[in-house]
Parts: sequence; structure tokens; C-alpha cells
Amino acid sequence: MEKFSILLVVVMLGLSISTVERVEAAYKAPWRIHTLFSVECQNYFDWQTVGLMHSFRKVKQPGHITRLLSCTEEQKKSYRGMHLAPTFEVPSMSRHPTTGDWYPAINKPAGVVHWLKYSKDAENVDWVIILDADMIIRGPIRPWKLGAEKGRPMAAYYGYLRGCDNILAQLHTKHPELCDKVGGLLAMHIDDLRALAPMWLSKTEEVRQDKAHWGVNITGDIYEKGWISEMYGYSFGAAEVGLRHKINDNLMIYPGYAPREGTEPILLHYGLPFRVGNWSFSKADHDEDDIVYNCGQLFPKPPYPREVKQLEIDPNRRRELFLSIECINILNEGLLLHHAANGCPKPAWSKYLNFLKSTTFAELTKPKLVTPATLEMMDDRVQEHIDLGAPIPYPKIHTIFSTECTPYFDWQTVGLMHSFHLSGQPGNITRLLSCSDADLKLYKGHNLAPTHYVPSMSQHPLTGDWYPAINKPAAVLHWINHANIDADFIVILDADMIMRGPITPWEFKAARGRPVSTPYDYLIGCDNELAKLHTSHPEACDKVGGVIIMHIDDLQKFALIWLHKTEEVRADRAHYARNITGDIYESGWISEMYGYSFGSAELKLRHTINKEIMVYPGYVPEPSVKYRVFHYGLEFSVGNWSFDKAKWREVDMVNKCWAKFPTPPDPSTLDRNNEENFQRNLLSIECVNTLNEALHLHHERMNCPKAGSLSTSKEDATEESVINSRKFGNFSGKSDSKGNHMSANDSDFEELASVLKDGTGIPSSFRFWVLFLCAFSGFGFLVVIFVVHSGRKRRGMKMKHHRGKRRSSYPGYMGT
Repeated sequence: MEKFSILLVVVMLGLSISTVERVEAAYKAPWRIHTLFSVECQNYFDWQTVGLMHSFRKVKQPGHITRLLSCTEEQKKSYRGMHLAPTFEVPSMSRHPTTGDWYPAINKPAGVVHWLKYSKDAENVDWVIILDADMIIRGPIRPWKLGAEKGRPMAAYYGYLRGCDNILAQLHTKHPELCDKVGGLLAMHIDDLRALAPMWLSKTEEVRQDKAHWGVNITGDIYEKGWISEMYGYSFGAAEVGLRHKINDNLMIYPGYAPREGTEPILLHYGLPFRVGNWSFSKADHDEDDIVYNCGQLFPKPPYPREVKQLEIDPNRRRELFLSIECINILNEGLLLHHAANGCPKPAWSKYLNFLKSTTFAELTKPKLVTPATLEMMDDRVQEHIDLGAPIPYPKIHTIFSTECTPYFDWQTVGLMHSFHLSGQPGNITRLLSCSDADLKLYKGHNLAPTHYVPSMSQHPLTGDWYPAINKPAAVLHWINHANIDADFIVILDADMIMRGPITPWEFKAARGRPVSTPYDYLIGCDNELAKLHTSHPEACDKVGGVIIMHIDDLQKFALIWLHKTEEVRADRAHYARNITGDIYESGWISEMYGYSFGSAELKLRHTINKEIMVYPGYVPEPSVKYRVFHYGLEFSVGNWSFDKAKWREVDMVNKCWAKFPTPPDPSTLDRNNEENFQRNLLSIECVNTLNEALHLHHERMNCPKAGSLSTSKEDATEESVINSRKFGNFSGKSDSKGNHMSANDSDFEELASVLKDGTGIPSSFRFWVLFLCAFSGFGFLVVIFVVHSGRKRRGMKMKHHRGKRRSSYPGYMGT
């Protein structure tokens, strides 16, 4: 019996050990993974290495990681960062040994080739993940879980590699049809990498030497310096060896961009500048920063999560901001731990350091797991439509408009955004916000619209010319080259517009090579010497503007030419005259409009011109036309009431609680004897009522105190009086069909101003007599009080004298 018990214990112990081993095996990767990233011997790459290595450990990424370190022998002598990561040293090819070309990006394919040839790790691995140094890992990356197969690598989408679709691919690969626009995150079987790597390096050298095809219209490289030759080397190399990728545009995201609903990115690529409120980060600003070796030094702290919640109410936009602050917080956490591990003294307590060590931060940055939506591949989505036999979907639309950091554009933004949400316009909308760094630091309107930030070109960086209108083409070009655009057609509007309905390419017949726009008949330069001077195809010049519907492929080719032609026309001061340009001010102010028309003519982009999309308030509408946009760029009036956007240039309508524009007449009061004038006036009233409705809803979201509340400050009252004065200053007399009117006379205005001077509505003469009566009554009351008090005082003195006499008659009084 005793032997049986011992045998039973041994068997149970063996079973338990076996169970534990099976559980552990379930959590281990079934294949061997190795992660690679390429850097150089610079401070710039050292702090990126610290961030990537920290995130690698934080998410418990399976397998090993190796830094491919490309350095010259001279650099190694002074390099301090050998201990920052497991490292495989690679000969530097920054200066090409044969051509002498300086191109550090070639070290990435060269480093991979060297690792495959000389590293023993390369002989003991199944799957390889290739990352960039400027990345933060948010969750475990297991290639087979992400859809990678032998012969089918998985990669992130790099949509701007337009060379895959044009002559560049035809020149540099025998299989241009196999060219995939991918990069950033690469996950592939080791056998595929062995076949690809030498071709990757070879094609990089080939594209780099092809300087004749570095143009932005061919490569998508806005600097036209061949800097992204390595990326094309990868895509062309993969096409050459027949590797087609499973392409995913959900797994990796740039901070500053919002993930798709239901997705959970597991990789942050902070290669582009991004911003949260007034805080911003750009890796290029820290090119020489030795933050890794300076104890206690961290990157500027971003806003706290609770501040982000107050900053943004839109859930998707809030996710975008949370990803941005997470990126920098993990970088700072990595630096903090690195400093501690390298003997730095414990930093002084601060609120931010306390946050980085808190359970709240740990919970926010715990490893993320991919969702089914995250794993959806781009080709899967296309295949889904084919397999289901569903009708061809409408093309995707994205609406954009350009503004600056001023109160003038802020109230226009509020109006346009409100109308966009009411209009039923498909797709997303983005504000292209052009601001100087100084203006941006003081700017309060970050949350008014989904925003792409653009460096201001109001003051031209080369000529010094002050021309804010150039920001429109410059902003579009910047957005095209920096944003991840998921749309087929782009709708371009101006900020001073109100949408009344959807503007879609299928309704208005826009197509690739055939944009749609609205007529700008005053652009007479299309018909004279101006067009002949500024385009080689003057016959293709269309007098259009305002609303533009253009295919993304056309816009990518066109944006740079639009900017260049704007600069060209703006510089042509000899032809500013009204009889040439149609500009009544003869100041070159409409150069941007001609830049658009001449630029499209240069590409022979002929427009479908549609008169039923846009209308100016104050103009007589065509019967039965349902206009989709109000463009309130000109002054308009209804009877004695008028509106001119220029008069509200300096008024902060957005941040001043309950500020609104002068209320237009009630439609029921309009004269209906003339139907054309009646319809014109209805549209004018609708335009400003929509603006006021937008402002009212915005102020409600600001939690403004209710009108008449005691919490309204004296400063508010003063500002209100200014707005009231401006309102009455806008009154006009009789109007004609063209919207011209006479201003109210000065005496009427002065009387109204005196009535409203302190915001009470009481005439000043009446107030004077009221104040005099109050003062006289107060004085009389004081006299009465004084007389009464004096009488009592005299009586009191007599009583004291009488009491004194009585006390002196007692013999013992003086002794008390």
C-alpha cells in the first residue's frame, strides 16, 4: 500500500509538470522571431533606440532584437552608446564606396544584407520583423498572427509611393504590376528576406542614381532630393523577386492621425511632427540632442490625459490625441529608466514624474492586442466587394478648407463645420491651418475642426512678399504630401462658405482627369495676354474657383504646379492692372485664383463648370435650383439690414459668450411682390441665421453662462457694447437688386451709440436727472441724520452735568 501511494504521487507530479510545460509552450512563440532596426552612431538615433528598446521590453515582444549599427571607424572612437541595445556592427555606407554619394538611408538595406551574411542569429530564425528606430511598439508583433505567410510578407501601407504607378516602376523593375506601396513595418519569412535583401540594396542604388526622375510628380518626394530611394528600392526589389505583400494600413499609425473605428494600432511611427493643443513634437528638433546622456533631461511633457479630455470632445479626435501623448510619455519613461540604470541620481519629485510612475499611466500603456478590424488587409476589403457581388461603392470623399490662426477665420470655421454636419456630406473634413510658430503658441481654436497644421507662407520665405492667400495652395500641397489620405475625390472649399447639401463627384460628374468647379467669370486673364504669359496652354484656361471637386490622382500632380503658378503670377506686378486681371484693387490679390486656373491649364485639366453648386447671398438665384453652398465673400443686404464679413475681421465671435451677428429680418416680413427679390432675400437670411445658429451651439458647448446671468463680468459687458455698436453701424438704407445700399447717417449712428454707450439702453440725459435726484435725496437724508444726532448730543451733555452735581453731594464719593 505504501509503495502504491508513492507511485501515485510520482505519477501526479509528472502530470502536473507536463501540464505546466504545455501551458508555458502555449505562451511561447511556435516559431523563432528576430526584430531588426537600423541606426547610425549619432545622439539622434541613440534616444530613438532607448525609446524603441523600452517599448520592446514593455510589451514583452517575442524573440530577440538586434540594432544594426552603421558607423565609420572614426565615429566609433567617440561613440558612447554601444550599451543601448544588442548590437550588430555594420560598415557604414553613408558615403557610397564607389560613387561617393552621401546617402545615409542606404545603410538600412546594406545593414540587413550584412546581418544575413555574417550574423549567427540569421541562421537560427524563422521570421524577421524590420522596424525603423523612430517607432514605439504598443503590442506584441507576431508575423503569422498578422497574416504573414512564407512567400507573402506583411507590410504597412505607404500610399505616397506614387512611383509604383508611373514611369519610375517601369524603369526600375521588370514587373511594375507587382510594385506594392509599403514600408515602415515589414514582417517576412527568413527565406523571403534572403531572396529580397540583395535586390533591395541594388535597387536602392539604382533609384538613387536616377536623378532625372527625382521630381515630386514622379516620386512623391516633396524635397525632390531622392531621399526616399531606399523605400523605392524595397518596393522595386520585392517586385523583381515576385514578392507580393499583404498590406495593412491599421497596424501602424503616425501620431497626429486618428485610427479607424474599431482598430487598435500596435506601432507608433513618429516620423512626422504632431501637436496636442499648444504642445508639439518634431523629432527633427532633437537632431543633436544628447538627452540620453544628460541625467534628468526628458522631452517637454505633453498635456495630461484629463487635459486632453477637456481639449477635445470628439471621440475619434480624442483617440488621436491620446496616441500622441502616449508616444512621448513612453519615450520619456524609457529615458527615465535608462538614466536610473546608468547611475544617474534620483530626480527631484515632480507631478509629471509621479504620473509616469502611476498605476493610471501603467494601465493606459499596457500592451495592446490587435482587434479583428485591425487585421483587415487592404486587398481583403477589395476582395470582399468582388466576392459578395455587391454594387460598386461610391468613391470616398474628403473635404478640405484653408484658414489661418485669426478670430476672423475661427468664426468662419465654426459656421462651415456646423453646416458640414447638417449637409449630409459624405466622408471626413479637414481644416488646413496655416500659422506662424508665434501665432500658434497663442492660438485657442485647436478644437474647432479636425486640423492639419501647416507652416505659414503669408510672408514668403524667399521674397518676403506678404500674401496670405498663397497659404491655400501651399497648405493643400503640404497636406497631400504629409497626410494619410484615404479618399478618391477631394472637395476643396473656402472658409467663408455655408454648406446646404452634399457635394459629390457622382452627382456633379467629376472624374479622374475631369474636375468640377464653379464659374469665376471675372478671371478675364484667361482670355488675354496673362494666360499666354503664364501657361503653355492658354486655350485650356478655365475661369473657375470657389468649390472644386478633383480626383486625388489629379490633385497629387496638380498641387505643386498650383503653388508655383501662384508665385509666378504674384511676382508679375507689371500685369496687375484691372483690364488684365479683373482685380478692381489692382493689387495682385487674386493671384492664387489665377495660379489655380493656369496650373490646371498647364496639365490640361479641363473642368466641368457647374452653376448650380454655389451662390453668393445677395444674388438672385435661378428658379428651382438647390444650391449646395453659400459663399458669403461679398456684402449683401435685406432692406435696412446688411452683412459684410470684412466688418467682423477683428471681432472674437467664437470666444465671446453669446456673441452673434445682427439678426436678419424675419422672412414673414418680406415683400413678396417681386418673387426674384423675395427668393434672393430668403437665401441671404438663411446664410446668416445658419452662422448665428452655429455660434450659439458653439457657445453652449463652451458652457457659457446663460444670457443675463450674474456671472457675466464687466469686461463682457464692455465687449458686448462694442459688438452692439458694430451691429448698429451695419444698418443700411434702401437696397437695390445688386445689393448696393446707403449707410445710416452719422447723426442717427451717434444717437444710437449714445443710447447704448454703457449697454443699459437708457438715454444719457435721462440718466443725468436720475443720478441728480438720487444724489440730492442722499444729501437731504444725511442732513436729517446730522440734525437728529446733534440734538441728542446736546441733551446728553446736560444730563451728564446734572448727574455730576448730584454725585458731589455724597460725602464718600471721592473715595470710591
